[in-house]
Amino acid sequence: MLATVAARKGSAPKLGDVLLVTGSESFLADRAVRSAIAAVSKSAASSGAGAGGGSPVEVTELDASTLDVGVFAELTGPSLFATERVLVMRALENLPSEMVPHLIQYAGASSDDVLAVLVHSGGQKGKGVLDKLRKASVSEVVATAPKAWELPQFVAGEIRLLGGSIDEGAASALVDAVGHDLRALAGACAQLVSDSDGQAVTAELIGQYFGGRAEVTSFAVADAAISGRTEPALEQLRWALDCGVAPVLVTSAMAGGLRGLAKYSSASGGMRDADLAREVGVPPWKLKQLKQQSRGWTPGGLAAAIKAVAQADADVKGASGDAGYALERMVLTITRAHGRR
Repeated sequence: MLATVAARKGSAPKLGDVLLVTGSESFLADRAVRSAIAAVSKSAASSGAGAGGGSPVEVTELDASTLDVGVFAELTGPSLFATERVLVMRALENLPSEMVPHLIQYAGASSDDVLAVLVHSGGQKGKGVLDKLRKASVSEVVATAPKAWELPQFVAGEIRLLGGSIDEGAASALVDAVGHDLRALAGACAQLVSDSDGQAVTAELIGQYFGGRAEVTSFAVADAAISGRTEPALEQLRWALDCGVAPVLVTSAMAGGLRGLAKYSSASGGMRDADLAREVGVPPWKLKQLKQQSRGWTPGGLAAAIKAVAQADADVKGASGDAGYALERMVLTITRAHGRR
């Protein structure tokens, strides 16, 4: 798993801990919460608490905005019915200001039979309580979305966690087919491993399941346009829009592709592939594609293409009443700029 996806201080969560889950990537935050509950439940079962002879682990979830002193005391104090409990407090950024001192006090002297999981969705709101909790040395999981070029690593990690294997090219093919949504990628990984019969997940298998989707992604439109292939780019664009791909995803993919190409073109010569990939901000496997694409571009052409994407992005976000026309004009401008001197 990528370090930027889940960076935890300390070992697996246990009763008596206060676990802080921060970050805007809801899929990873939800996974961290589920993992914490599972760790406590497993520990309880192994000690007999949840294996028939005792009470199961009690899980309570609530929105921090609804918390008051009485509810908090009830949820973290001694219980007559469950000796081991997990309290999941979501939207910590909405915690009432009068509850902050109580929460910080609890973090410094937490109950031995409760795991408190505090979920903050990112941003500046509620940063003060985060700083105070960190000073109290609580454990933390950071749920930060991986960068686009890290997604194949995410896929490979998911496949390994599920007991399967996949090479770098196939992992990239799955990202191209499914897109950047982590929930969708994780679901696709589970399906592929389940249906691969113990064999490696290949690009061919991915094509069988997701080939149709791969052909209409915004990245396919961008790759065709940046390569100077006008007709294929327009065909992919029309097909993508017919299949419900959001116009803003097309401009985003185009902007990302051109930024990567501009960085590649301006990078110092003689660099090792690993260093060059890091400089450009792409995985090493993409360097070959960038090398091929860069042959048809000049600084002036790139500048014109980037300007066209900026205009199209403004148009699809409201400056124009016809997003389809704005995107077609963008594609035509980019393909004409390809090879321009």
